[in-house]
Amino acid sequence: MLTDQNVIRGVDSLDDAGVYKLSDDLAIIQTIDFFTPIVDDPYAFGQITVANALSDVYAMGGKPLTAMNIVCFPLKALDISVLQDILKGGIDKMREANVVLVGGHSIEDKELKYGLSVTGIVHPKKMLTNSGAMVGDKLILTKALGTGIVNTALKAGLANEKTIDKVTKSMATLNKEAAEIMQQFEIHACTDITGFGFIGHTSQLAKNSQVSIKINSASVPFFIEAKDFANQGMCPGGLQRNREFYGDMVEFSIEVADYINDLLFDPQTSGGLLIVLAEKEANQLLNKLQEAGVQDSAIIGEVISKTQGKLLIT
Repeated sequence: MLTDQNVIRGVDSLDDAGVYKLSDDLAIIQTIDFFTPIVDDPYAFGQITVANALSDVYAMGGKPLTAMNIVCFPLKALDISVLQDILKGGIDKMREANVVLVGGHSIEDKELKYGLSVTGIVHPKKMLTNSGAMVGDKLILTKALGTGIVNTALKAGLANEKTIDKVTKSMATLNKEAAEIMQQFEIHACTDITGFGFIGHTSQLAKNSQVSIKINSASVPFFIEAKDFANQGMCPGGLQRNREFYGDMVEFSIEVADYINDLLFDPQTSGGLLIVLAEKEANQLLNKLQEAGVQDSAIIGEVISKTQGKLLIT
């Protein structure tokens, strides 16, 4: 593998983005993400995609500056107006984030895909990673879980407009506000919850920090509609893949319901931040998040021991 002493976060840590140090007080954050449509509204899809891509920079304590579009579009199957609406949604969300679009690349493809490569900046000593959690720390999650399950129900025609609007709004919401608020505190670790699900990303954080974490499932925010859909078997394929890959790293108490198990493995799109900090500051951060409108944020667990990479769900 190619190495460079200025790469201070690379592929080996399975962190949210790569970080390259330019000087003692400046590093760049680089990330990329793209996927197929998860909602029917092209404009909303563009917004969600941008919010998802920018989240990796926010999770590392950075400020996103520029972005480049990645587009795969079936010219023979879809009207060009669909692409125009997707790009408009993306640009409007970039504008909200104060991010500048500087270019991109498009190809004709049989399947529509849209995404971004993003470049941000961070002070090397203020960079946040998915390691550094300490015994006694509390964990705060800033968005509700269940987007993968709800989107599966949407594709099956089972989700009503109210549910779709609620989940779409959550996915299109930037993690910018939460990221700026958490920087007022001494954060020990942070990651965002996306495709590997809550358990996947939290397991990696526990493994990198060489700690075990206990999660109080009753405190975890989730879309109530996702409970009903999970109980109906509306679970995406990625959920089972996450369970197969990360199942050995987690122990569920017998009291934990099956739908909670599903929600914790559910792959998320543009999920919330998982923030780890000292217990003495956790309530203060939570209050600031909720006052700022991050209403689903909640304290959902704690670091319980210095043993590597185990999750206990109670």
